[in-house]
Amino acid sequence: MDMSSGLIAGSQHRNELVVIRLNNAESNYAQQQQQLKVRRQICQICSDEVGFTLDGEPFVACDECGFPICRTCYDYERQDGTQLCPQCKTRFKRLKGCTRVEGDEEEDDIDDLDNEFNFAGQQNGIPPHPILQRELAQVPLRTNGQMMDADTPPEQHALVPSIMEPTSAGDGERKIHGLPFLDPKLHEQTRSLDPSKDLAAYGYGSIAWKERMQNWKQKQENLLIVKSESGDKDWDNNGDLDLLLMDEARQPLSRKVPIPSSQINPYRMIIVIRLVVVGFFFQYRLTHPVKDAYALWLVSVICEIWFAVSWILDQFPKWLPVDRQTYLDRLSVRYEKEGQSSQLSPVDIFVSTVDPLKEPPLVTANTILSILAVDYPADKVSCYVSDDGAAMLTFEALSETSEFAKKWVPFCKKFSIEPRAPEWYFAQKIDYLKDKVLPSFVRGRREMKRQYEEFKVWMNALIAKAQKVPEEGWTMQDGTPWPGNNVRDHPGMIQVFFGQSGGRDMDGNELPQLVYVSREKRPGFNHHKKAGAMNALVRVSAVLTNATYLLNLDCDHYINNSKALKEAMCFMMDPQLGKRVCYVQFPQRFDGIDKNDRYANRNTVFFDINMKGLDGIQGPIYVGTGCVFRRQALYGYDAPKKNKSSTRTYNCLPKWCCCGCCCVGKKKKMKKIRKAKSEMKQKNSQKDDIGANVHAVDDTKDSIEGIRDENLAIMSENKLEKKFGQSPVFVASTFLENGGTVKGVIASLLKEAIHVISCCYEDKTEWGTEVGWIYGSVTEDILTGFKMHCHGWRSIYCVPARPAFKGSAPINLSDRLQQVLQWALGSIEIFLSRHCPLWYGYGGGLKWLERMSYINATVYPLTSIPLLVYCTLPAVCLLTGKFITPELSNVASLWFLSLFICIFATGILEMRWSGVGIDEWWRNEQFWVIGGVSAHLFAVFQGLLKVLAGVDTYFTVTSKAGDDEEFSELYAFKWTTLLIPPTSLLIINLIGIVAGISNAINNGYDSWGPLLGKIFFAFCVIVHLYPFLKGLLGRHNRTPTIIIVWSIMLASIFSLVWMRIDPFLSKPNSPVLEECGLDCNSL
Repeated sequence: MDMSSGLIAGSQHRNELVVIRLNNAESNYAQQQQQLKVRRQICQICSDEVGFTLDGEPFVACDECGFPICRTCYDYERQDGTQLCPQCKTRFKRLKGCTRVEGDEEEDDIDDLDNEFNFAGQQNGIPPHPILQRELAQVPLRTNGQMMDADTPPEQHALVPSIMEPTSAGDGERKIHGLPFLDPKLHEQTRSLDPSKDLAAYGYGSIAWKERMQNWKQKQENLLIVKSESGDKDWDNNGDLDLLLMDEARQPLSRKVPIPSSQINPYRMIIVIRLVVVGFFFQYRLTHPVKDAYALWLVSVICEIWFAVSWILDQFPKWLPVDRQTYLDRLSVRYEKEGQSSQLSPVDIFVSTVDPLKEPPLVTANTILSILAVDYPADKVSCYVSDDGAAMLTFEALSETSEFAKKWVPFCKKFSIEPRAPEWYFAQKIDYLKDKVLPSFVRGRREMKRQYEEFKVWMNALIAKAQKVPEEGWTMQDGTPWPGNNVRDHPGMIQVFFGQSGGRDMDGNELPQLVYVSREKRPGFNHHKKAGAMNALVRVSAVLTNATYLLNLDCDHYINNSKALKEAMCFMMDPQLGKRVCYVQFPQRFDGIDKNDRYANRNTVFFDINMKGLDGIQGPIYVGTGCVFRRQALYGYDAPKKNKSSTRTYNCLPKWCCCGCCCVGKKKKMKKIRKAKSEMKQKNSQKDDIGANVHAVDDTKDSIEGIRDENLAIMSENKLEKKFGQSPVFVASTFLENGGTVKGVIASLLKEAIHVISCCYEDKTEWGTEVGWIYGSVTEDILTGFKMHCHGWRSIYCVPARPAFKGSAPINLSDRLQQVLQWALGSIEIFLSRHCPLWYGYGGGLKWLERMSYINATVYPLTSIPLLVYCTLPAVCLLTGKFITPELSNVASLWFLSLFICIFATGILEMRWSGVGIDEWWRNEQFWVIGGVSAHLFAVFQGLLKVLAGVDTYFTVTSKAGDDEEFSELYAFKWTTLLIPPTSLLIINLIGIVAGISNAINNGYDSWGPLLGKIFFAFCVIVHLYPFLKGLLGRHNRTPTIIIVWSIMLASIFSLVWMRIDPFLSKPNSPVLEECGLDCNSL
């Protein structure tokens, strides 16, 4: 069964497996591609075709690993080389038709008397090694390949390093070949120098020798520059460090760039000063209550204490911000050597989608096209698309996208365009002719834009057709019913578009693998939404490709920087840093946002300030998309321990103290060391054995069981099944730290892939609790990253000059609040679960500042309650004539003024070292209040109902049509109950200001002084809610009817209250006269 033979649908629970074939043309094409791939099997030494044996079978030099080597290289390695397979280091066996060499053993299964005694060099002259043949064509010889005798003048000798071989023309004649730089393992014929000849014949003074000398001198000059810049610090006199710096491939792939001290030190100083001022502020507030408004004073103090705690949780994780710099050129030097296959690690990319009507297929198609065109070796990239809605529209759109990719990918790589999502590339308002003077580019761009417009028309036709579902459901091209017609009850489906059978573009170049996956869904099972879909992709990819690293993207986040994967590899593949990195998180950047960013959709304060601060501690939190993972970290393994030098610990102590410390507990330490070494040996032995080549799934299972019986002392078979599930292929793949799949029959692998996405596979396993994406919260991203950090891993925050990924954000007010509601609800779920950072993960590898950031990420919705109360206090104070503070003295005024100055100074210094603009900072402050009194408040109550009572509450959003102008969605109004609290706050504060001014006019001049503080308090609330007010009013003052009705209702209620208070009636201060009870007239 070929991987591209059709859609594979099945259910392990029901023991079903169905193959829906493609049409004949596609099947024939797949067969042709498979045959072509066999014919094109390339020798890994000389890059020539491997070829076939006399029997018509593919030539296999090594029976152990099947490493592709042609017959010529095989003969050369056996006769003049190391006689070992380059991959598995197994000695080559003599094959039929080959001459016997020294060391060959008697083999009964080879009957080849004709070549039995044809030792090397005795018959059929050995041709030059293919590397020599290739280098001869590249290096010009002054002799032009002519025969030369020993009497040739020295000035006519070849000016290249040479070797001389006897020819059939005579003993005195020699033929000169250029000697390339061969592998030191290869055998070279040595000879002594002839003093009668010029040294040029031996390579000295030749062109190649001069080039090497120039390169060496250039490296020496660079070395001197590096030494002068570093001030000759930490240089070893013996020259070992000089050689290390000379070697570009050994230098680090990235470096940490600390914030300049002139920017970070004042920032830290103002934080400390602010902390001291806050202490004196609360000392005054607690010791000076307001006796005639004790309730208002107490409520305000409680709110202010919570705000102070929230500020501390948010501020101190930003104490050590850092930037990072990557070196892509060093990555290429180390892992992409010229003339050799790329050594970069493979990457599996996950794209998740659910509803094609809410997530347009054209948007998903652009994301996939940007992935297939990424600047990374095509054989190292695999794209997995998760269709959790089992929609045939998504499947058909993906099929069309795969066809268009054959045209789009070569265009991108040929002209190195950015970005490589066609929708956004053609939408750029730039002069595309700038620096592109090639006529072929102009013609190619016009042709590609025309083809993309046709592709869009076809995609829109698919969407229009999908609006009306047939009564009998969808059917495929061959008449087979679509397996996903019932969204909640369907088998698992897998379709490999570009797979092992080969997928090539129009130029004949290989394309990355593209796989469609829809996991099985059955009634009665909890499928865990996006987290469950991502875990299914982890298992499928482990069975089919098992790349070392994973990248997950939302369907609306395309690759904006084609070198994004290489940026991540600069951290992941760094020999010093990479082993302890669990993931590399990129910031989220967005397209299609209005210039003013009214609702803080860009969220630059979080991504450019908070995340950089966390990067200096243990790493940023995982934000759900644009993140490159280490697969082993997702499997719940602990981070590797750091090797600490014992000499550095004891050097600072006296010798007698060092000896005493060494003697104390020596036996216990030795026992622990021996136990750790034995466990490590057993674990390594287990991984090596399980990583052996297996030729079928059944053989894999038997092999694994045999290995476990012998070596599995750490983890028994039952523990493995409880942790990873009952799939021997997947369990075997989890021990391959460097990636690579367990070799097996393709049909068996596809059956195993269907097995691992079945709805019951995760039952009684640790999936979702310790392995993979963690369940239990809507925001599974925060929870998953938190668990990794608890295991001792660290993460990296990568901010390249060109944004790595870009996506779309909801610019409408109601949609934005719904998004914030979902995030806040997930945080409340984590706070009320066993994974709450307040009490989970102690004793692990989580640092205390990192824990503080996670506590802040889970408790911030609770701030909505004191925030709502505090925003209501100005109106209450204006209506009642009371205030939350007594009359301020000079010292109290100083503390209040100092607090306001520290608040603004902290923000200004943050903007200084982070580069965030003041408009972005102010928009973030405004939306913190808007979201706090609306979405966060509802998330608290909804989270309590969901966790404590098991009640799911949903808020219905009804939309109102917008116009067709630019950013029309920004002005579209959708009523939702989330709008009630901020609308009420606006109205009551406006009414409070009117009431306060009216009261001051009525009571005279003395009442204006206290009124100014109250009006300033209310004015601050209204200014923070101004973007919300602007969104309510709509465009061109077309205020929605619901807002008018709500305003009239609230105004009526407060009018009735106002009449009851009757502030315009003067309050007499004279004594009240009462009747004494005597009738004065009668006297």
